[in-house]
Amino acid sequence: MVRPQAGQVAWLFDVAATATLPYMTSDSTAVLDELAHRQQQLLTRAQVLAAGHTDMMIYRRIQTGRWQRVLAGVYCVHGGTLTDEQRRVAAALYAGPDAQITGPCALSWYGFRALPPAPEVNLLVPHATRCRSNGFAVVKRALSLDSRARHGEHYRVVSPARAVVDTCRELRELRIVRAVMAEAVQRFRVPLKGLDLEIRRAGRSRTAVVRKVLAEIAGGARSAPEAQARALLANLPELGTVLWNPRLVLNDGTPLPTPDGYLPGAALAIEVDSREFHLSPEDWARSLERHNLLGRYGVQVLHFTPSFVAGRPEEVRRIVAEAATRRRGFRTSVRVVRS
Repeated sequence: MVRPQAGQVAWLFDVAATATLPYMTSDSTAVLDELAHRQQQLLTRAQVLAAGHTDMMIYRRIQTGRWQRVLAGVYCVHGGTLTDEQRRVAAALYAGPDAQITGPCALSWYGFRALPPAPEVNLLVPHATRCRSNGFAVVKRALSLDSRARHGEHYRVVSPARAVVDTCRELRELRIVRAVMAEAVQRFRVPLKGLDLEIRRAGRSRTAVVRKVLAEIAGGARSAPEAQARALLANLPELGTVLWNPRLVLNDGTPLPTPDGYLPGAALAIEVDSREFHLSPEDWARSLERHNLLGRYGVQVLHFTPSFVAGRPEEVRRIVAEAATRRRGFRTSVRVVRS
């Protein structure tokens, strides 16, 4: 028996790939090329076979570097690094048409800025589905999929509320959970009721931190840094009563800006200022102008950056406590309107 030389093996693979399919034509290749073009240069094994090609052809193209295997049964028809969109499409092709993208990858699709690292694409699939996680595609079976999922060209993405709760249930750092949920409410106008419904759907499974942050936001915290400042200044007897996002007016009823925090017994306002939580530089400038207006009527305003609150919590407590002590009993024409 004459065995082929090493240099002849690749040629024999090509011969075998075509000899077994005498009916394969350039039309089938054109169909495959068009499909890859529509699917972000991605194809599944089933699609390749349906177009009249063989597993041997797939093997040969991977071996020569023309294609790359990105997930089980999913191939990219170029050898470069996948884009975020290609990863989403590849994961959806792998998990099937019923899958829904969730987690940080879904938040990225919506345009969230407060994003934890997300090397994987998380997918929800019906509970009876036999599909398993593979590579960067992390599959999670769900008893109920999201009825409000958005339909894209190649995949479905869960609603912002579902994506936020699914993401935050996997996080353990309170600071990041606050940032994600605050951005959802402030920037994307996700209703608190929607977040609450998603938390209730998840039950008690890893929702303690999410419930805590939702309570902060429901209590009036408008940003993650503000929520952190609230926690720092809670239960400090030297401060007295701290009101959060109170409605302030002059004695004649003229409305004043609403500070993040306010100590009525000391006419002391607390502001956590961050460009991140203002939609534009103009918003930032208007905020500073409003804060200065408080100072005009006798309210001292303490400004803290989010990084200062996070990095020097004891210093924040000291500064606020000392200012409150010095100004205790200070009288102004500003009063709080109780709701």
